Amino acid sequence: MGLALIATGVFQSPAVALTILNMSLVSAIMAMGLNLQWGYAGLFNAGVMGFTALGGATAVVISHPPVMEALGAGGRGLALSFLIVVAIIATVTFIASATRGRFRSFLIFVTVVAGYIALRPVFGAAVGAVEAVDPARTGFIGGLGLPITLSWVAGGVVAAGVAWIIGKVALGLRTDYLAIATLGISEIVVSVLKNEDWLVRGVKNVTGLPRPVPYEIELQQQPWFADLVERVHAGQLAAITDAAAREDALRQFIVEGSGHFVKIAYAGLFTVVLLILLALCVRALNSPWGRMMRAIRDNEEAAAAMGKDVTRRHLQVFILGSAIIGIAGAMMTTLDGQFTPGTYNPLRFTFLIWVMVIVGGSGNNLGAVLGGFVIWFTWVQAEPAGAFIIEQITRDMDPSTPLYQHLQDIAAPFRLFVMGFVLLLFLRFSPKGILPEKVRHS
Repeated sequence: MGLALIATGVFQSPAVALTILNMSLVSAIMAMGLNLQWGYAGLFNAGVMGFTALGGATAVVISHPPVMEALGAGGRGLALSFLIVVAIIATVTFIASATRGRFRSFLIFVTVVAGYIALRPVFGAAVGAVEAVDPARTGFIGGLGLPITLSWVAGGVVAAGVAWIIGKVALGLRTDYLAIATLGISEIVVSVLKNEDWLVRGVKNVTGLPRPVPYEIELQQQPWFADLVERVHAGQLAAITDAAAREDALRQFIVEGSGHFVKIAYAGLFTVVLLILLALCVRALNSPWGRMMRAIRDNEEAAAAMGKDVTRRHLQVFILGSAIIGIAGAMMTTLDGQFTPGTYNPLRFTFLIWVMVIVGGSGNNLGAVLGGFVIWFTWVQAEPAGAFIIEQITRDMDPSTPLYQHLQDIAAPFRLFVMGFVLLLFLRFSPKGILPEKVRHS
């Protein structure tokens, strides 16, 4: 994998190699979260996309400065709406615990309907007031204005909280029903983020999020960075005899170097997070808790007969895996510097992560990490490889023929064919993945 990234830097560009490296690190963290659920406990989570989006939205809420004008226009209404929701939940909880029979269901129904009738006008007026405040640039309440690295932890907490709610509802279902439920709930989460403009601007996107690393333009103006670049490229600069040309070349090296430096800084931060999570997952897997989870995965009936609370343990691992995915979602938004709900789709943020786990090795933490690197590298490089192959095939063909047009049309989605082909190859010849799970018998 390292040689592949080095070759990419040599034959394409260092920027492309570093970009692939950063997204591979984030993808590897997502794969570890899913591996915790599927590889440890056999839980089929088809809602990876939703937890990733929650992490990304949390990055906006934590790091974006508050929009004071929007808060002044609709903040009180949103606060009152929140109190109404809390009152509804508290009332329903009290009714559920204090009453029995059909009368309880009737009271709960009446409470929910009455609460909705009271909530709708208050919430609608507040949302309308917030979204009317400079909608071209803001139109939402903003965030807390805190360092964006805090959103990585907060993203995990938010994803874990939503996972607890989902788990309470869906973990009692069969595996196929659990997959359908998680997929449907993830679509609901993304749909809410797309349509509730007051929260994270919806499909208008949130751009310009703060960075945990320096900006390129700032680096280019720092004397220490210019000296560093000059030392790195001393040989190339010495070969240029003209002073003006040498100065232009140095300026170009500084511009290119600033982009590389930023990407390397991101890679360093992401690597630290990856190693911490990997160490924790390895310790969890080798602990009595990890052995218990694998026993439940292999035979739920036998584990239950031994006194293990299967549903509770499933809820634990589902929350932990979702939290890791939420952390990765916040990191990805940090890397992009923007939050774009419209880009979240099941192909990229659920299917591809599943391929990473399967190809890397289900139940093996290092396998999940390696699968994240291999599959993301393949996903990125498949499109230019497909374009190159189609170009070679059609080099001597008449552009007016239907076959030529058809081949040109399939060049772009070539990566979909490649990913399906890779998955089929591994399922046929290496179903346990590159690094299969190590089972220790004691």
